[in-house]
Amino acid sequence: MLSQQELSDRFEIQDLCYRYAEIIDSKDFDALRGEIFTADAHIDYSVFGGSVGGLEDTIDFLKQALTNELFPAHQHLNANLQVTLAGDEASGRIMCFNPQQISLGEEDSQLFMLGLWYLDKYVRTQQGWRICERIEEKSWVFNTPDFMQL
Repeated sequence: MLSQQELSDRFEIQDLCYRYAEIIDSKDFDALRGEIFTADAHIDYSVFGGSVGGLEDTIDFLKQALTNELFPAHQHLNANLQVTLAGDEASGRIMCFNPQQISLGEEDSQLFMLGLWYLDKYVRTQQGWRICERIEEKSWVFNTPDFMQL
């Protein structure tokens, strides 16, 4: 049976993952700082051609890559959260379903979808749980534009 603390920790980590998706979809990338990641977090989006590095590098990458002009719409649905608690640290594997609309110019666009897992490490801070490591793991891709090599 889970203790009240374990239940609370799991719900807080779940909320953290859902808030991450909300921040990405609203393109409020600066909110990743403080609310989601630790200042020294390691983030690896390379499986889909993204950045690898620290928090500031990741925020810069997201601001350049997920512009409204290139990606007018996208959603990140997080589900199947699997969390393992170990005191003030935890690890997780979170499924993400990610449909995206990409602009192809001249008012043309294409909808494609990505299936992935977030492999996370979390740490309890004075402000609550934060992600200290996030690595994307590719599961599948569907209907990606020809020029995208995913």
